[in-house]
Amino acid sequence: MGIFDKAKPNDLTAAEVSALWLQYTGDSMGICVYKYFLNIVENQEIKPILEFALQLSESHVTKITEFLKGANFQIPLGFTENDVNVNAPRLFSDQFLLFYSYIMTIHGLTAYSLAITNTEREDIQNYFFECLVSTKELFQKISKLAKNQPKYKSVPSIPSPQGVKFMESPGIISNLIGDKRPLNSSEISSLFFNSTKTGFTRSLSVAFSQVAVREDVRNLMLKYVKLAGKDADSFDVILQQDHLPIPENWDAEITDSTVSPFSDKLIMFHASFLVNAALTYYGASLGSSFRSDIIVNYSKVFTHAMEAGALSFNLMVKHGWLEKQPETLDR
Repeated sequence: MGIFDKAKPNDLTAAEVSALWLQYTGDSMGICVYKYFLNIVENQEIKPILEFALQLSESHVTKITEFLKGANFQIPLGFTENDVNVNAPRLFSDQFLLFYSYIMTIHGLTAYSLAITNTEREDIQNYFFECLVSTKELFQKISKLAKNQPKYKSVPSIPSPQGVKFMESPGIISNLIGDKRPLNSSEISSLFFNSTKTGFTRSLSVAFSQVAVREDVRNLMLKYVKLAGKDADSFDVILQQDHLPIPENWDAEITDSTVSPFSDKLIMFHASFLVNAALTYYGASLGSSFRSDIIVNYSKVFTHAMEAGALSFNLMVKHGWLEKQPETLDR
């Protein structure tokens, strides 16, 4: 009997529970966010994208509920209508709603790919494949529309090399004394995308800091603004040293509203999600970078994200907002 034959059809491995549980929580948050977005959006090209995103989140929650019930597993509480005020005044511009969808769709595609490789049940694998296909469609709709928007910038282009070339030295000593080689394609891609995603975290934290009800949540969001801003700027500086374009700053797309569309619990979960995602991206980028100054910079921003994550964890536990994932038996 093979390893995949040992479990009953409705049993779930820890990896499957983790993937389903986390997606349920994230998509229940997405339902709240997109219901509010749809109540404030005015751009008739952006609105169908938001409707599609809401539809996907609702279908995911329904399907995951079926999987968990079939295995007699507790359904997460996640987020409900109590965590959103759809009638709150506009906090974001329509352009930011599209940018938000772009970033969060990237996170979704990454999570679904990982979930497929960690699941054993064929029906759950097929479910995450379906998530990939539908989210790919959403991502392409967003990308097509974004190309026509003035604030969106593409990753910088580079010229084709003249013939095959090989590295002549690691370049670490020369980097330390200031004689840096030009950025390679992997480093440019990572720096640009990390600047984009970290800048997004800063802008969203600006919005959250304006509307958070509790003082400790508001203060933590202001700390997020400072840390994420410093980290995004550090990526931009390296790009600019090679005369490459940098991503747009989206802070101006936040209105001056102080009425929160979301509960402090949702705000904290959302901010923590972005920090955890940043740790993953920074780690991957560190492994594909070979210039010492870039390696040192990723080490610094990784430390900042770890600090932010620890502060978020403690605050959510303090207020009873951190829903515990299923655990093995305590023997």
